[in-house]
Amino acid sequence: MKILKRVFFLLPVLLVSMQVEAQEINARVTINSTQVQGSNKQVFTTLQNALMEFINNRKWTDAAFSVNERIEATFTINISEQQDNAFKGTLQIQARRPVYNSGYFTNLLNFQDRQIDFEYIEFEQLEYAENTLNSNLTAVIVYYVYLILALDFDSFSPLGGTTFLQTAQQIVNMAQAQPNWVGWKAFESNSNRHGVITALTDNTSEAFRNMWYQYHRRGLDEMAANPDRGRTTIIEALPALKEIKNARPTSVVLQMFADAKLTEAVAIYSKATTQEKNTGHELLSNIYPTQGTILDGMTKQ
Repeated sequence: MKILKRVFFLLPVLLVSMQVEAQEINARVTINSTQVQGSNKQVFTTLQNALMEFINNRKWTDAAFSVNERIEATFTINISEQQDNAFKGTLQIQARRPVYNSGYFTNLLNFQDRQIDFEYIEFEQLEYAENTLNSNLTAVIVYYVYLILALDFDSFSPLGGTTFLQTAQQIVNMAQAQPNWVGWKAFESNSNRHGVITALTDNTSEAFRNMWYQYHRRGLDEMAANPDRGRTTIIEALPALKEIKNARPTSVVLQMFADAKLTEAVAIYSKATTQEKNTGHELLSNIYPTQGTILDGMTKQ
């Protein structure tokens, strides 16, 4: 399915020139160690480079991606504690994908994981094999790679990221068997790795994922050819968020949408009619009552 999607997505370009196949993700990794003491800072540079190679040099899917349609991602690890080869901190993940026939990139994910806890010995090989987890560090990174892929594939075809959500779920299940690995346990937090994958696979997730497809493929990707039609499709898709709010008021996907998309959604409303702006403002204000500073921009434009 993804291969067909990618060919369709790039068809105008393919008619002009041949595309070079590339890895799916173009990632930049940053290790911030300013909070920890110690003279050997080289280990962080080594880890940073190793993680970048680990993500960028691996083919994660069977799909064909061209260089100019790769997902751009950043992984920022902020180290707060170090004791010998043990590290603790947070991880900020951001990902975005290109919008069809434009120079614009739209956010897929802007998320902070507050429970990063791993061991790393400088120059050790970072490895990942299906059905086996040897390192909490690589388990976390691979989990988020598949989460990013799921959000990307869902944005191009209805429920297109299901396979990758299933892989992320498998990683969560295996990681839970490790008693000392944090961030994977059920009921520990509704926004940890278990909480996120549960929210994207439970019985309310289909509404969110179908909205995600309408917003991106039928909305943003259509705006270059027909801005009014694309905008209308997005505006008509957003009430699904209210459905999710009613069913799961604390669902993490609502916050994930806000962090990645809310500013963009407000900008899309800037060309809408006054009635659409007012309706949209009421809808989103009820879902995100603390986001008044961002949402008030809808009715002022």
